[in-house]
Amino acid sequence: MVPWLRWLATIPVSWAFEGPHGVPPSGDSSSQTVIADEEFSCPDYSTHSLGHNKPISTGRYKLPYQRPIPACRTFNVTDVEDTILGMKEAIRDPDLFRLFENCFPNTLDTAITWKGKAKDKAGHKDEELTFITTGDIPAMWLRDSANQLQSYLSLLRPSSAPSSLASLFRGAINLQSRYILSAPHCNAFYAPSEANLTASSYSFSSHDAVSPSPPPSVFECKYELDSLAAFLQLSHDYHSATSDTTFFSSSHSSWTTTIETILNTTTELLAGTYTPDGTPSLPPYTFQRTTSSSYETLPNTGIGSPVKVGTGMVRSAFRPSDDACTYQLFIPGNMMFSSYLSLCAGIMEKVGRGDTARRMRSMAEGIRQGVERYGRTWHRRWGKIYAYEVDGFGGTAVMDDANIPSLLSTPLSGYLDRNDPIYQNTRRFVLSQDNPYYMFGAVINGTGGPHVGPGMAWPMSLIVRILTSDDDAEIVSSLKQILSSTNKLGLIHESVNSHDASIWTRQWFSWANGLFGQMILDLRERKPYLLTLSYQ
Repeated sequence: MVPWLRWLATIPVSWAFEGPHGVPPSGDSSSQTVIADEEFSCPDYSTHSLGHNKPISTGRYKLPYQRPIPACRTFNVTDVEDTILGMKEAIRDPDLFRLFENCFPNTLDTAITWKGKAKDKAGHKDEELTFITTGDIPAMWLRDSANQLQSYLSLLRPSSAPSSLASLFRGAINLQSRYILSAPHCNAFYAPSEANLTASSYSFSSHDAVSPSPPPSVFECKYELDSLAAFLQLSHDYHSATSDTTFFSSSHSSWTTTIETILNTTTELLAGTYTPDGTPSLPPYTFQRTTSSSYETLPNTGIGSPVKVGTGMVRSAFRPSDDACTYQLFIPGNMMFSSYLSLCAGIMEKVGRGDTARRMRSMAEGIRQGVERYGRTWHRRWGKIYAYEVDGFGGTAVMDDANIPSLLSTPLSGYLDRNDPIYQNTRRFVLSQDNPYYMFGAVINGTGGPHVGPGMAWPMSLIVRILTSDDDAEIVSSLKQILSSTNKLGLIHESVNSHDASIWTRQWFSWANGLFGQMILDLRERKPYLLTLSYQ
């Protein structure tokens, strides 16, 4: 495990909620958050998730049951429980079902660290808020939290009830909005003051030299374009499932202001490193960290590598892995941002802000033109493919990283169709040994990245491979690899050694767990017969 993750994994996450104490009444069908009182203590999930908890699955992998008891789950949703029960009939393999049973509800079980309401200056309770941690790290990432909730998108329905999935989504949108308005260049944040949670004594932002200087609410301030795109994704996901336009235009909502902040922030980052007369331009964001890893800081005194002006694309200092970009025109991030910017323009029109909607569409189209002009490259074996990063001068990073957005995941954001010929070329490249971060071995074959390093494949990349595939043999092979690589813990790891399943990082990674569940539900709709097979 990388050192700072190992250190953070030792910090217990404080669970605190608004709502009734104790165990939900027997037969109660509503979602409730609960807290431990003096007579009842919930185990820390960092420890619990390492245990071989009974009942053990009956397949060859003998996977433990990794869900907390209902009283210790951080949010209970009946539709999720009903889905799990229904999938028991659909999934014939006992180990595959156990992995789904553990993973799909993991965010609700363990990571809804606080849910409540904001308070206005007069002390009155106001908008819904949802604070979602990543798992073993006691902070909320914009990207991770949006993807953690996307796991439940197929079950999202309109509801005003505070016990609903819809309320969780609204609360996350509201809290992300607050975070972006206060620090649009930052990626990870502490719980809001209303939660009254004890924050970790450690903060990356307090040790880093960052401009603009972040507020105390920031846990880490790495500027990543996909973090802003994640807010758009979360907004679109909620609206597409509920058609609730009123939420975005209510007097309590700061959604339109947040979108304008995102537009203003990214417009500044369209600029290149040099002005037309060759003078270096004043960068809108700089970042420096004292570290032994080149991926943890930016070169050129914190501004990053030079970027050509006029490409139409938005710069990104860091990747979704939280690693520094080699070239700051990060192609998967620009693809994702362009796609969701265009989709959210429809919401903006419905709330009566046609001028802003037109600005959103114009920027989205400019980015798309930049991606198609500068983001493609020619590979000697695979032909025309998309690059991972470029700088506009000719510098090109030809690779892929497991973290989403990735080149492999591009169809999932709606930027292009999975049958697009250039995507298919890119996909074949990504899943080949020509990709310098494609890890292969006897245990698991998939994309990794510099974040953990060579030899460590990320199961997340195999999940994305399944989500973007129509090939039964490819899907079956990927499922077998995922199932066999949990080291008998029954949860999706961040990364696994491609030759030794006992070497892995992070046993509590809610985003990857939820993505696995999301993928299984997708297979139920697309290829249900694959869930009736044995994966022993």
